[in-house]
Amino acid sequence: MPRRVDVRELVERARRGEQLAVARLISLVEDGAESALREVAAALGPHTGRAHVVGLTGPPGVGKSTTTSALVGRLRAQGRKVGVLAVDPSSPFSGGALLGDRVRMGEHATDDGVFIRSMATRGHLGGLAWATPQALRVLDAAGCDVVLVETVGVGQSEVEVVALADTTVVLLAPGAGDGVQAAKAGILEIADVFVVNKADRDGARQTVRDLRQMLAFGEQGTDDPEAGEVWRRPVVRTVASRGEGVDELVAALDDHRSWLDRAGERARRRRARAAAEIEAIALEQHRSRIGDLRGAAGLPRLAERVAAGELDAYVAADALTARLARDTPQSG
Repeated sequence: MPRRVDVRELVERARRGEQLAVARLISLVEDGAESALREVAAALGPHTGRAHVVGLTGPPGVGKSTTTSALVGRLRAQGRKVGVLAVDPSSPFSGGALLGDRVRMGEHATDDGVFIRSMATRGHLGGLAWATPQALRVLDAAGCDVVLVETVGVGQSEVEVVALADTTVVLLAPGAGDGVQAAKAGILEIADVFVVNKADRDGARQTVRDLRQMLAFGEQGTDDPEAGEVWRRPVVRTVASRGEGVDELVAALDDHRSWLDRAGERARRRRARAAAEIEAIALEQHRSRIGDLRGAAGLPRLAERVAAGELDAYVAADALTARLARDTPQSG
């Protein structure tokens, strides 16, 4: 019989900076057992809310991992504790992460002020892993000043990162029509900071110009005196492989965090994040209960009647919802 994990003891050890405790807590939330998730969430709650969560997204091959590694180096040089959640594509065979980002960021592996974790998407769409919100809380409670969340680089579905990040960084590279693609994919709307990486390549200046033109067009009419201070999204040029422009990127992140606090936007985003997480948990609980109703008298029978034309799908859904309500234990 496996020994029961003392979650509160793990949290206290993580808060003291013990990396093994941090790793164990993230493993618990990745395993996905509801009892463990509930216990971890309850223990972490009072110790979170301080870290600056930065999401990094963009097309594949743009240099997200290199940029993340360069950011870690600069932040550590300033004495800040850094967490990295590098969300890797899952293996279609084992469900495990490919762990490429941990290999690429190996230069930070021996630094006690850095915690790097690769997480498998395990089929979850949107470029992020299901356990990412709780893993963020673990790193926050462990005293990280900044948590960098790097997504898998799968294209348009990566907009999900904005729901988790205080600051969203969108990386583009010269060539391949990335500037136009960003506008098509809706990435233009989610970015707080743009980075044109590999800026030593041909076409970098044109990409920067295109972005600034699109931003200027999109920000027309936003200077409403009653709307408060407006964030002007910067475009930062970097060559992350050589560390060029990374100081400017760190400055842009710090400027955005200051603006978030001044404008009250940080609190608003975190409330929206909490609402989205509550909704996701509730929906998952309902999916689980629907799965429990797959017996002959449950969902299959309703589906049979809809297919036969005896019921329409809305009436069947109402019946399923009523069944769920009857079968759900009432609190209090």
